[in-house]
Amino acid sequence: MTEALRRPLRVLIVDDSAFNRRSLAELISEAPGLELVGKAADGEEALKLVALYEPDVLTLDLEMPRMDGFTFLRILMSKSPMPVIVVSSYSKKENVFKALELGAMDFIAKPDRQPGVDLTAIRAELLEKLELARVLRPNVASRARAASFPTLPLPEPPLTPGQLSPPRQLVAMGASTGGPSALVEVLSALPARLRAAVLIAQHMPDRFTKTFAERLNRRSPLQVSEAEDGVLVTSGQALVCPGGFCLEVAGRWLVELRASVVAPTARDRYIPSADRLMTSVASIARERSVGVVLTGMGDDGLEGARAIRDAGGVVLAESEQSAVIFGMPGSVVRAGLASEVLDLPAIADYLAQLA
Repeated sequence: MTEALRRPLRVLIVDDSAFNRRSLAELISEAPGLELVGKAADGEEALKLVALYEPDVLTLDLEMPRMDGFTFLRILMSKSPMPVIVVSSYSKKENVFKALELGAMDFIAKPDRQPGVDLTAIRAELLEKLELARVLRPNVASRARAASFPTLPLPEPPLTPGQLSPPRQLVAMGASTGGPSALVEVLSALPARLRAAVLIAQHMPDRFTKTFAERLNRRSPLQVSEAEDGVLVTSGQALVCPGGFCLEVAGRWLVELRASVVAPTARDRYIPSADRLMTSVASIARERSVGVVLTGMGDDGLEGARAIRDAGGVVLAESEQSAVIFGMPGSVVRAGLASEVLDLPAIADYLAQLA
């Protein structure tokens, strides 16, 4: 075990609520392997404490006086990039995705802001995500991908029902930590007239995936939406699996395909499940299926990648050089199931060829 894995992880709390600072401090102080090094009430104070204590990771509230979380993130990532976990209420979903694009590693949803909110409900998730900071690659973990996003031209008009066509290929994408920014980067580079449909399983809580799909739709030439059960699957379209559910594809290949939004079962280790999505896509599209496994902890997508390769399809795994967390794509690579191991821009280029 390396020294970085042995020593306590140094954590800084940034939150304007004294109650939240105290609650988070208690959770962190009681956890083995973590060391609370400071608490800041706003961005200006946080920047001073970052320079003073050099934390390994910090938690961040976005709504603060004097210097808000967005301004703080921009300055932090330009001067001292490090893993940042946003702790935000369900009512501020759009802010969460803006923070992720500015370089935050991940987020945790807490109950909407009100006096005395019990934060112990997020304890397990908070500790798990703090521990992720130990395995992040320093030059990737906290970089703001937003700077590399292209400025999109005016979108083409939506396709009319008479123009909708069955996809010639199905692309199933799975991602977890680091996935929201990675997906924006890939989908923003795809052409509107893609002759494929893109189906996405991003590990994300319910009530966030609809906002995430809307943000993707504004950043991508594709028509992106949260999947609804029974909706037609067509070319030039991307569907995001709703949080708390799993996404499959049903119907007749090259005739009519529809999304199937189903409840998870005991066999689904991750929700939404990339394995379940990719296995479904492989059974429908066979050799015309493309699996894409992006950044994330764990091995979701491994069995789905196996199903796609067995069906004669192609599996793309994000490279260790560009992945925030190489867990998911790494499991596919180690199993010998990756047709190609590519950086994010190369993945976008590959998929664009499907036009």
